[in-house]
Amino acid sequence: MKHIPHRLWLAATAVVALAAGVIVTANPAQAATMQRSYQWSSSGILIAPKSDSSHSLVSIKDPSVVHYNGRWHVFASTVDSAGEYSMVYLNFTDWSSADSATPFHLDETAIGTGYRAAPQVFYFAPQSLWYLVYQTGGNASYSTNTDLANPSGWTAPKGFYSGVPSIIQQNIGSGSWVDMWVICGSVNCHLFSSDNNGHLYRSQTSMAGFPNGMSDPVIVLSDSKFKLFEASNMYKIAGAQEYLLLVEAIGSDGKRYFRSWTTDAINGAFTALADTGSNPFARSTNVAFGGTAWTKDISHGEMIRAGYDQNMIINPCGLRYAYQGFDPASTAGYTFPPWRIGLLTQTNSAC
Repeated sequence: MKHIPHRLWLAATAVVALAAGVIVTANPAQAATMQRSYQWSSSGILIAPKSDSSHSLVSIKDPSVVHYNGRWHVFASTVDSAGEYSMVYLNFTDWSSADSATPFHLDETAIGTGYRAAPQVFYFAPQSLWYLVYQTGGNASYSTNTDLANPSGWTAPKGFYSGVPSIIQQNIGSGSWVDMWVICGSVNCHLFSSDNNGHLYRSQTSMAGFPNGMSDPVIVLSDSKFKLFEASNMYKIAGAQEYLLLVEAIGSDGKRYFRSWTTDAINGAFTALADTGSNPFARSTNVAFGGTAWTKDISHGEMIRAGYDQNMIINPCGLRYAYQGFDPASTAGYTFPPWRIGLLTQTNSAC
């Protein structure tokens, strides 16, 4: 079928629709740039866990990536043989050499031991500081560093809140408060998070006040538990007043994939983009592998950005996405699958 430019599609469908339990609004004034269907090719496994005398690892997962000073800097979660989570840092000049990079375990810094997972890294330009945002089990936490290339420089965890906000406690059910994500505009910074129970939350504080003063979260999307599960990412589209939201879902086959939406403001209404199992943003069904697929799950990761600061800018042309997957023959539970990191490259870019 011939691709219809998203701007024309919006103009032709300026309606409010109820789709899969989520209210979405098509805004004809929105200068949209994102296309409505995606095809990808996947690398093989690029980063595998490396154990040492004090870290017996089974998984590396949840990658966050920036390109800075000619090197790729990757932060990720690790899971050891006892099921304990921690975080790791590595850097390299080219993805082909990623797996030979020496990992630095962040539990050896002031970040410390205990549950730390799902990192997001960015440079907060107003303070000339790098931020690492992550979950610590009972809070949305962060550490800072003046030098990205010095992994020993991360500060001890601090919480955005004193505990789990009441709205999350009321809606979380048997889920967990997970996968914090920060994106800033020109005035405010926003914190997104999920509860494994079909709710996406957003809170905000001023750029001047960040990271302090986060408001009580509000629910900005809701759906059935597995259709709006976790691992949200939100990005500003370069050259457009448009943002892209990704959220991980679990299909009826038990495999993970990404749905997507757009909006013209970080705090605006979301418009469905590629958001179904049959037209996903990224799923094994629209990903080509060079040989036998090393994973059937396209799970928690991050888009390769056009920059590295708090605005989370991406170029909509030729998207790339670092993600986690694991051997489909594995019979382990969620914690113990041999998660590995690969890279998706869009193959049907319209620009």
